[in-house]
Amino acid sequence: MVGNTPIIMRGLNHFFGEGEARKQAIWDVNLALEGGKLTVLMGPSGSGKTTLLTLMGCLRNVQEGSIELMGHELHGASEAVLVRLRRRLGFIFQAHNLHESLTATQNVLMGLEVQGAGDRSKQLAAVHHILGLLGLADRVDYLPQNLSGGQKQRVAVARALVGNPEIIFADEPTAALDKDSGHNVVQMLKALGQSRGVTTVMVTHDNRILELADRVITLEEGRVVGDSKPG
Repeated sequence: MVGNTPIIMRGLNHFFGEGEARKQAIWDVNLALEGGKLTVLMGPSGSGKTTLLTLMGCLRNVQEGSIELMGHELHGASEAVLVRLRRRLGFIFQAHNLHESLTATQNVLMGLEVQGAGDRSKQLAAVHHILGLLGLADRVDYLPQNLSGGQKQRVAVARALVGNPEIIFADEPTAALDKDSGHNVVQMLKALGQSRGVTTVMVTHDNRILELADRVITLEEGRVVGDSKPG
């Protein structure tokens, strides 16, 4: 990690398929993402945004080029190294991926499981604190079937944040939320950057939240075609 630059990509290429069906999805991406900032990835469907996000988040293997994540090279990294890095990350996806048989509290507790056993009372206190911050203090014991779509997504956000990750990767986190709820979630992610130095990389089609971004990177057909700092 060079200074406060937790993500550095150099000459990054990525392919899907084999033989004649092989198709390039990411083309020669070179980016350095500053720590503590909210970076938004924009672009039409199929432009490579989610592929790039999953490569940075250790959810896909780096095929060509380099990604340096928090000082660790991902190209050729062992599974043990990748697991250790994932424990320092938080993930928010468009589909909330909640376990239907678990309460909001139990779903968020799963965000702490990767850190191993801990003081249960302290874990519960942390879970209830983050749920409260997200306006769910009166829903901590509700099952997903008794929550609205927006409430389910906020539980998913709480699950990603409860372990105090150093980097948050978010794929369309506001897609299931109304304007105010979506704005509040993104404001919280931005505030975490300002108060704790948490870095957020977010894929979105939601132009309403661009005003909160520190940096907007635009992709088309797997290539970076725009890189700006709003305001």
